[in-house]
Amino acid sequence: MQVTVEDVSSVKKKIHIEIPREEVSKELDSAYSDLKKKAKIKGYRPGKVPRSVLERLFRKDVHSDVIQTLVQGSFPKALKETDLDVIDTSAIDTPELDPEADFKYNATVELKPTLPEVDFKGLEIKKTAYTVSQGEIDAQVEMLRKHLAEYPAITEGRPAEEGDYITIDYEGFKDGQPFPPAAATENHAIKIGENAFTEGFDEGLAGMRPGETREITVTFPENHSNGDLAGREIMFRVTLKEIKQEVLPPVDDEFAKKFGKFETLADLHAEIENNLRQGYDKRSNQEMQEQIFSKLLEAEFEVPDVLVRFELDEIARDTEQRFAQNGLSMEQLGLTREILDQQYRPIAEQQARRHLLLNKIIEQESLDVTEEELDAEYAKVSEMIGQPLDFIKKFYKENPGKQDGFKIALLEKKAVDLIINHATVETVEPEDNEPAATDGEKADETEAP
Repeated sequence: MQVTVEDVSSVKKKIHIEIPREEVSKELDSAYSDLKKKAKIKGYRPGKVPRSVLERLFRKDVHSDVIQTLVQGSFPKALKETDLDVIDTSAIDTPELDPEADFKYNATVELKPTLPEVDFKGLEIKKTAYTVSQGEIDAQVEMLRKHLAEYPAITEGRPAEEGDYITIDYEGFKDGQPFPPAAATENHAIKIGENAFTEGFDEGLAGMRPGETREITVTFPENHSNGDLAGREIMFRVTLKEIKQEVLPPVDDEFAKKFGKFETLADLHAEIENNLRQGYDKRSNQEMQEQIFSKLLEAEFEVPDVLVRFELDEIARDTEQRFAQNGLSMEQLGLTREILDQQYRPIAEQQARRHLLLNKIIEQESLDVTEEELDAEYAKVSEMIGQPLDFIKKFYKENPGKQDGFKIALLEKKAVDLIINHATVETVEPEDNEPAATDGEKADETEAP
C-alpha cells in the first residue's frame, strides 16, 4: 500500500491511498467464494454456481462490498502511517473498482491545529466591582408581588380606567368589512395603559362599562410588527365584558413565607441580594474572560470546519429549545438551519478558537480533574436540578460522552481561573454611563426564590 499526503491547508489534508492489484484480486476472490457458498441460482446446485454467472448477476454488489472492505482495512493503517493528528474525516472518495488495476482512493481529513505555547501569565485585565443596590432588591420584590397578585372583579359599577385589567370581545373592520388580520376574538385580556394594540386603542377603552359596545378607530404605524396591519386604519368594534383590578399583597413576613423557604422578609431580601450578587460576579467574570480572549487570540490560526460545525449544532439546538419553551418553532419564525448557520458562523468560529486555546493551556500546564473535584461538581448539579447525588453520578457513569464533556468544561474553567490568577487585575468601578443590570439581565442571572 502506498500513502501520500497532499496539503490543502494547515488543518486539512488529502490522503491518497493506493492498494496493489494483487490485494484487490484477493479480496474479489474471497468475496465471490463466499457468495458461491450462499447463492441460490435456479438451474445450479448450491456451491456449484460458476463465477462467470455470479459476476454477471452480482458484480455491482460484490464490487461495492469489496470497496468497503478495502477502505476499512487500509484507511486506519494509512492514518497511522501518516502520523497526522486527525479529528475528523470529512470525505472519502472512491472510484469504480477495476479488477485489472490498483485501487486508488482519496480521503480528506481535518487536523487539530498545532498551537505554539501560550504565554498567558501577566495579562493586564480589569474587574468591574458591581454592587447591588436597594433599588434592585426592591424591583425584584415587586416582580414577586406581581406573581402573587390577585385580580378581583370590580363590582361598584364604575367605568374602566387606566391600570385596570379588562376582558373584551372585539372584531376589526376595514372599509366597513370584517378584516381577517383583526378577526373576531372573544375574552381577550388587556391592561389599559400598556398600549398592547397600538396608540389610541387604550384611550378608546377608558370610560367603558361592562356590557357596553364601542367603536374605536386606530391607525397602525408603518413599522408595526404585523405587516397586514402596518399603516392601515382599522375600526374595532369592542364589547367590554369585565373589569378587574390588580391587588398586590403587602410586603411583610407573611409575604416572604409564601415562597416556602423563608421565615422573614429579611431572609427573602438576603436571598435576592445573594442571587443578584452572584449574577454580578458572573457578569464580571465574563467581562474578564472577554478581555483575556481578546488578548490571547490576537494571533490568527486556522480552525477545522468540523469544530465550527459542532458549535453551530450547539447554537441551533439552544435556539430551538428557547423557541420551544415559548411555544414557537423555527418554521413559524421563518428561520432555517442555513439562515442560522450564516448568522452565527462568526460566533461559532470564535467559540471554537477559544476552546482550542484553552485546550492548549490545559495540555501545556498538565491540568487534570481529580475525583474529589468531580464529586464536588456533581453535588452542585444535584442541588441545582433537585436530583439525588447518586442519580447524577449514575447518569454520567452510564453516558461516557456526557461525562467527557462535563470534565472538559471543568478543565476549561480551571484554565480560565489559572489565567486570572496569574493576571494583573485592576478593580474598577462601573462607568457612570453604564446602566445597572436590566430587568432582562436580572431575569437571566437570578431566580425567584
